[in-house]
Parts: sequence; C-alpha cells; structure tokens
Amino acid sequence: MKLHRILAVVNRHLMLYKRSPQRIMEIVYWPLLDLLVWGFITLYLARYKEGLPAFVAFFLGALILWDILFRAQQGICISFLEEIWSRNLLNLFVSPLRVGEFLSATMLVSVIKVLGAAFVTVGLAYLLYSFNLFMIGVSLIPFAINLVATGWAIGIFTTAIILRFGQEAEVLAWGLAFLFQPVSAVFYPVTVLPPFLQTIATGIPASHVFEGMRAVIETKTFPVHELVWATGLNVVYITAAVLFFNGMFRVVKMKGLLVRAGE
Repeated sequence: MKLHRILAVVNRHLMLYKRSPQRIMEIVYWPLLDLLVWGFITLYLARYKEGLPAFVAFFLGALILWDILFRAQQGICISFLEEIWSRNLLNLFVSPLRVGEFLSATMLVSVIKVLGAAFVTVGLAYLLYSFNLFMIGVSLIPFAINLVATGWAIGIFTTAIILRFGQEAEVLAWGLAFLFQPVSAVFYPVTVLPPFLQTIATGIPASHVFEGMRAVIETKTFPVHELVWATGLNVVYITAAVLFFNGMFRVVKMKGLLVRAGE
C-alpha cells in the first residue's frame, strides 16, 4: 500500500466539495436539522412534565402528515430525475410536450405516490399502534390537500434548480423539503420556536397545517384561520415555483444545456 495513492483518492473526493457546494449538505445540513428539530421537541416535552396531552395523536399524526408533504415533493423530483437518469429529457422536450403538461404529469404521479404511501402508513399506524388518523375527521382532507400543494411547490422549485445546474444539484431532491421542517412546527407548536423563527413560520404553509391539526385534536374545532393561511400561501408559492421553472427552462434552452442533461 502506498500512502500517496491513498491521499490522491482522498484529494479527488475533497475536490468534489470545492467544486460542488451542494455536497456540503451531508456534513453541515443534516446534523444542523437534527439538532434544531430534536432540540425544539425537547423544549416542547419539557413544558409537559406531568404528561403530554394526546401524545400518540400529536406525534403519529404529525409523522403521517409530514410524509404526505415529503412524498408529494418526491413524486415530482423523482419523476424528473428518472427522465435525466434515462437520458430521456431531451426526447420529451423536442416533442410537442409543453412545460405545463410535463409539470401536470409529475403532479399526478406525485398524487398517486402519496395515496399509495398514505394507505400503507395509515394502515400500519392502526395495526401497530391502534392509531386512527381519521379521528381528526373531515378537516383532515383540506389540510392534507394543502400539504400536497406545499410538496408540489418545493418539488417544482427543486427540479428547476436541478434542470439549471445539472446532476450536481440532485442532492437537493432529498434534502430541500427538510429545510422547512424546523419552522413547519411538525412535532411541536410554533410557540416553542424563538420569536424570529415564529415570524418565518407564519410564512410556511405547512406550519399552519400542523397547527390546525393540533387545534382539531385539542379543541375539536375546525381552524378556518389556519386553513385560509395555508391555502393562500400555497397559491402564491406554486405560482412562483411554476414561473421560476419556466424561467430556468428558458435559460437552459438558450445555453443549450438541455442537450447535456444526464451526462
């Protein structure tokens, strides 16, 4: 064994981080998110030293609903990446297929994946933990739709970045949604967050969904205010994401980058 050959391979991998800052995510990004999420959960639990009300409903419900958002985002991103991996993206866009039609197709794929994943997780939660997500009632439906919409917005934005910067940005397909998790108040109320993060949380549709879920479980009332906020923000974000994707698509066509997609 020769040390200089070992160091050469090490240097080759370190150079990847210099050329592609996205790869730093695995070193800094994930540990930071874990620290934030579990730190806020700890603060939340500390406020209920004598017992957390509806403990199972709060956490299992939040976990299942978060998975809906994540699967909606993944449905769009993975559908797009499948075209890149198979080097079929250029074939699609030299056909009469329009950008809006392509995005609509990926949205439908994401809905199918969400329904499949939800069927499995809801069923297992009932079998393993006797937890019935539908105890939340019909209010679950509009909130779940809003989570899908939030996933769509994140997914479209992510695919636009991957389209523009290539496969080096693929790591965002798995990590960008989790950027919003600490301020989405998935496992704890917004009041646990520091004041500046509470301000940010008001602009995140998912935070209103999870606050609404907790309100339904605790008070058995329908939180119209939270639903209106979530819906309004989703309309803004999906519109912005589609416009951003169209802008990136035009740039890619002008620079001829579409031909090199998947290389």
